Amino acid sequence: MAKKGKRLQEAVKLVDRSKFYAAEEAIALAKETSTVKFDATVEVAFKLGIDTRKNDQQIRGAVVLPNGTGKTQRVLVFAKGEKLKEAEAAGADYVGDAEYINKIQQGWFDFDVIVATPDMMGEVGKLGRVLGPKGLMPNPKTGTVTFDVTKAIQEIKAGKVEYRADKAGIIHAPIGKVSFDAEKLVENFNTVFDVVQKAKPAAAKGTYMKSVNVTTTMGPSIKIDASSVK
Repeated sequence: MAKKGKRLQEAVKLVDRSKFYAAEEAIALAKETSTVKFDATVEVAFKLGIDTRKNDQQIRGAVVLPNGTGKTQRVLVFAKGEKLKEAEAAGADYVGDAEYINKIQQGWFDFDVIVATPDMMGEVGKLGRVLGPKGLMPNPKTGTVTFDVTKAIQEIKAGKVEYRADKAGIIHAPIGKVSFDAEKLVENFNTVFDVVQKAKPAAAKGTYMKSVNVTTTMGPSIKIDASSVK
């Protein structure tokens, strides 16, 4: 543990805590300061000037990263009839109805994302107390409650990420892995930045984009100058 602490201390020295970096520079520095031995996730955090206690200032959605996330998502689809076959053909990892609802109730969670057709939500809704706290509940706003299961599965497998402002008005979103080329990470970052920027609620007053930071798993946080983003 002491050795890891030393690596992190050395990495922190490379970051000027008083400086706001251009996005390209910040992402390159994030790659350089990754201290772990595995392929760490690169994540961006947006601190927004919104009041999430108000319904008209809540932000939630999903976006497909142009270069993916570097992680293969395991998709569970709840559907009936022909939609079951469609989901299997589209590459879903698990497809079913009552059997998987029962498995989840018994503690099974070997999946990353759930897609459900609207006619299944009456049953899936019974799992709300279990799935909700884990952020796994399907939602129309993120495209995971739909009859177009093929599109939903393909987008998730291609690198679709969900984003949601927490109680403090902060959105955390992965933009790839340290092993990605910096250019690909920047492109993914710009895609997420653009979506969050356009999601500004009409009711939000004052400064919307209060701060933007990029970091890697167990790495130092690096400030990004939002005005530098094209």
